[in-house]
Amino acid sequence: MAERAQYVTLGVAEELFAAPVEKVQEILDMRPIALLPQAPDNLLGMIDVRGQGIPVLDLRLTLGLPPAEDTENTRIIVLSLIGASGDLRLGLRADRVFEVTILDEDKLDPPPAVNGAWAGHCIAGIGRRNGRFVTVLELERLLGAVQTITQAA
Repeated sequence: MAERAQYVTLGVAEELFAAPVEKVQEILDMRPIALLPQAPDNLLGMIDVRGQGIPVLDLRLTLGLPPAEDTENTRIIVLSLIGASGDLRLGLRADRVFEVTILDEDKLDPPPAVNGAWAGHCIAGIGRRNGRFVTVLELERLLGAVQTITQAA
């Protein structure tokens, strides 16, 4: 029997998103973030993870949602991605992290084809978990522009 893909499920606002578990290095409690001058709104700054500076993005702002205050459930998900210039480590601030899980079905539905102006380029697919829709993020596409920004910082 083939292994089913595992995902880290996370909440942003009232929505449920997922990241492939193989891209997640660790999940951290909130900690102080050093601000970067003139950074884009969604780039919160940098954190230190065992001596390495990691840029942190606010997933809410990256997805076009309104900002929110940190709570006891707010987490930073440290990701390892392949960018245009090689490996990239960065953190995503999410409202909460739920679990590492498999989705109800192996196959993801494609993003809806509503119109040509919105192609859902940052969505790997739509799955379901316990009857709820789960948007699986295409992290390299969603965060692709970040590599250029963080290299300049």
